[in-house]
Amino acid sequence: KIKLGTNLGSWLQKIEFVSGALELCLNFDEKGELKESLDERLVNLNAALRLKNESIIAEFKKFCYTKALMPYLIDTQIHLINNLEALLVRGGFNHAIKAKIIGRSSGGGFYIVPLSVENLQNDIEKIKNQKEEIYYEYAKNFSAFLAKNLPFLKFINTAFDLFDHYSARVLLAKKRDFEFVLCDQSTDLVLKNFAHPALKNPKSVSLEFKKQVLIITGVNAGGKSMLLKSMLSAAFLAKHLLPMHIKASESKIGTFKEFDAIIEDPQNVKNDISTFAGRMLHFSRLFSKKNLLLGIDEIELGTDFEEAACLYSVLISKLIANNLKIIITTHHKRLAMLLAKNEQVELIAALYDEELSRPKYEFLKGTIGKSYAFETALRYQIPPNLVSEAKKLYGEDKENLEELVGKNINLELELKAKLENVEKKEQKVDEILLSLKEQKEKNEQEFRTSLRNLEFKFHKAIEEAKKTIQLKDIKDKQRSLNKTNELKKEIILPSMEQNEELRVGDFVKYEKIKGKIISISKNDAMVESDGIKLRVPLKLLKKSTPTPKISPKTSISVAKPTNLSVSLDLHGLRSDEAISRLDKFISDALLAGFDEVLVYHGIGTGKLAFAVREFLKTHKSVKGFNDAPINQGGFGAKVVRL
Repeated sequence: KIKLGTNLGSWLQKIEFVSGALELCLNFDEKGELKESLDERLVNLNAALRLKNESIIAEFKKFCYTKALMPYLIDTQIHLINNLEALLVRGGFNHAIKAKIIGRSSGGGFYIVPLSVENLQNDIEKIKNQKEEIYYEYAKNFSAFLAKNLPFLKFINTAFDLFDHYSARVLLAKKRDFEFVLCDQSTDLVLKNFAHPALKNPKSVSLEFKKQVLIITGVNAGGKSMLLKSMLSAAFLAKHLLPMHIKASESKIGTFKEFDAIIEDPQNVKNDISTFAGRMLHFSRLFSKKNLLLGIDEIELGTDFEEAACLYSVLISKLIANNLKIIITTHHKRLAMLLAKNEQVELIAALYDEELSRPKYEFLKGTIGKSYAFETALRYQIPPNLVSEAKKLYGEDKENLEELVGKNINLELELKAKLENVEKKEQKVDEILLSLKEQKEKNEQEFRTSLRNLEFKFHKAIEEAKKTIQLKDIKDKQRSLNKTNELKKEIILPSMEQNEELRVGDFVKYEKIKGKIISISKNDAMVESDGIKLRVPLKLLKKSTPTPKISPKTSISVAKPTNLSVSLDLHGLRSDEAISRLDKFISDALLAGFDEVLVYHGIGTGKLAFAVREFLKTHKSVKGFNDAPINQGGFGAKVVRL
């Protein structure tokens, strides 16, 4: 029996089935077919149908092994031609069997149906027609019942759709470990560890967007457009109650009536409009919109950047006045600076790893990013001499400005790292203070308990001593004094002796805090724990093992080969030598970032070509290969895709 939750159970209990609806379902089996047991006529017809089919099989077996017909049989199989079972025979079969021709084979044979089998097939058709008449009777009765309860059917159809939609969402979330985010009444977008559903190996993103405009700048191919699409996707998924890869407890998504995106280039033959004109047409339709989440990718596309910066600055300001929520990606530093003056504008920059010469796919809030166009060009195989020439043409002043932007980003990253370190230390201090407070309360409780015990024992000893004074018999007095001495010996005063000798440099533990002694003065020691120094009494310290240090990550740097050709000539080499060179050539090509290379092996005896082909089949980095075009070697060369 399925256990239902409170909300689902109460919702299902509200559904009341009309009389006879559930009984109607019992007339059908699991496949949705009418049960045979409902009508005795169906039982008899199905039994007759089975007998007729068995008779047809027996007839075909008889004909296949008839001596008179065997010379004319092309094979002993039963062929299905036009939904009729038939034999395949040669010409002249009419001397051995009476049959009807229903088709010809490509080899000149005849597909025939023996007259006895044809009669049986006709009987089967009659039985099927009789069954259809019975089905029709039941269908009329069922339809009459359903017609009376059409409002209920419409309701249950809607209710099932609702349940189906919810259950599908829950099962998807359970299968992929997704979470739901319920929209609130704000227009904020706070994402924590969100991953776009279309990416195979996504890098989760976390950001806060609480103002009206977010401008994303920074490195080319650094994830700006993907961040824009991720934010639109998260808002769309939340609106339609769809699960997503996100940390829902720390995320917040507002409610938006509509979504719009200006991403694709509107210029094509069908639209008969330019890129910039198409975008202006799209913008003209936005001024009447309300409660809209808008995404604009590469806003500077299609016209002069100076004019576009001023124009878009005014347009975006107008849309801000209309309370639209806008996400923009751009390389326009001027546009970003113009809009940054507005209090409703936030800035975020895509980051670039200068050591590894590639984007980080991470983002820094509150700054304008550098495009790294020259570095990106080098990464995508543009010759270095051309890039150097472009830098000279770009000008030293602008290059210096780019360097200042880069240094500004690096400085902010450094400050951010230091801030995180300080926050960790503050958290550690809070933990230590809490631990010290708990320890103090524990010590005070133990002290009060010990004090009560001592007071009780001293009181008991004093009372016993008073009895001694009142006693007259010397023996009684002696016994009382002996008992008093025993009680005195039982009183053990608390001692705080240090069992272990501690020295500077020793690793010690105080409650849950571990650290190293850096100095000792009389009864106290200065202990350093995770960069935090604290003074602790020696009597409260215990020796401990050193805290394991996290070993630094090992980095491996592989230099790219220089002056590498996209082709390799293996003519005249032995197979083993050729394979060795080919292996090194493919490795160098992968390091250089080539997607496709050309290998010449010649035709000759075919041994070298065979060796090359077998090697390429087993190489893990080879996606595929084929013979080169005629003008590049034809069968004597291979185009290899990496």
